[in-house]
Amino acid sequence: MIDYIRGKLTEVTPTFIVIDNEGIGYHVSISLSTFTRLEGKDECKILVHEIIREDSYQLFGFADKEERDIFRLLISVTGVGASTARMMLSSLSYDEIEKAILGSDVNTLKSVKGIGLKTAQRIIVDLKDKLGKQTGTGEIFAFTNNTKREEALSALVMLGFGRSAVLKVLDRIIREEKNLTVEDMIKRALKSL
Repeated sequence: MIDYIRGKLTEVTPTFIVIDNEGIGYHVSISLSTFTRLEGKDECKILVHEIIREDSYQLFGFADKEERDIFRLLISVTGVGASTARMMLSSLSYDEIEKAILGSDVNTLKSVKGIGLKTAQRIIVDLKDKLGKQTGTGEIFAFTNNTKREEALSALVMLGFGRSAVLKVLDRIIREEKNLTVEDMIKRALKSL
């Protein structure tokens, strides 16, 4: 099984990339958030999820482990295929999906094209316990400390950074250290963006 591919980006589009590794060009489907992270780069390391079927062989690529993990959880839900999971990750950040599932927020999940009420409810029922076990109390706390996070997010977006990339960085920073000021969050985020 392929875990990741490191190589030269020969083509980057909002839906797929072609990555050259030792003369072999891999066609890898990606989400918009991964596209945002790869735009302008010549080389990258892309995490991969393979889907092998009788009639097809597909690679789905992710800029980070958290996005791949939530993709794998989403496709484990009956009625949610790889294309739907990729659409969800293109419309919402993995943190927003995780927060919606843990908070039983059906409307956020329904806002994604192709996700109806029943599918949104099934995603919440199937994944709420799995995400609760994975995240533990530290992750949930990261989402409850929203005021400082929102202020830092607003400031960084105004500086021109992409919303989904900023959210990922801020949530990681909050997980690492809970009691930061808005200014400290922004300074640390600027080093990572």
